[in-house]
Amino acid sequence: MELSLRLKTIVGLVDKCNCVADIGTDHGYVPIELIKNNTCIKAIASDINKGPVKKASINIISEDLQEQIDCRLGAGLNTVKVGEAQGVIIAGMGGNLIRDIIEEGLEVFKKCEFAILQPVQNPEVLREYIYKKGYNIIDEELCIDENKFYEIIKIKYDNKVEKVDSIFYEVGKSLIDKKHPLAAQFIKFKISTYNKILGNIKDDTKLAVDRKVDIKVRIQKLEELLKCL
Repeated sequence: MELSLRLKTIVGLVDKCNCVADIGTDHGYVPIELIKNNTCIKAIASDINKGPVKKASINIISEDLQEQIDCRLGAGLNTVKVGEAQGVIIAGMGGNLIRDIIEEGLEVFKKCEFAILQPVQNPEVLREYIYKKGYNIIDEELCIDENKFYEIIKIKYDNKVEKVDSIFYEVGKSLIDKKHPLAAQFIKFKISTYNKILGNIKDDTKLAVDRKVDIKVRIQKLEELLKCL
């Protein structure tokens, strides 16, 4: 079982603890790896769909780890008891869905020592939620897997609302602060994407003009971030 770079990066952010819950576990690869490398003693492999839970169960049994990894069927954090897991992983979903899972399972989430989130769409929605709801961003990672950028965010609830410029909803502040080796490439990719969007806006309605102004401001802010690297 060879983990993808995305999953390896997620695993690398997990702190040593007693129990980690992997929400949306898919094949159960992450919990298996966490047990095998002695990061945690127990793990929960949870998914809303029967198919992934069955696949995870088969993979866990083939590694003879069924005593340490518990497969559970259910939505979000509903499968985890308050205080049961010190760490939570929610990866491979949209930012909106991850936000909703956190909101619906707040009691469980607030008791965790850390959570690792990997949104595949709308990371800016998730970061805005994190900042405005009193979560501390402990660390952020970035990797390229199969020619796609993946953003990975490690957080903890601390009930302190931090005000940041909205550009940091799009590009992780931690990535800039630690001068991540992929940060410049990532920002240039975002600037290029925005320039393409600008080129495709042909209307001159008020909505279109406002959209152009907004995008130009974002491009300017991204170019300023590049200078910090």
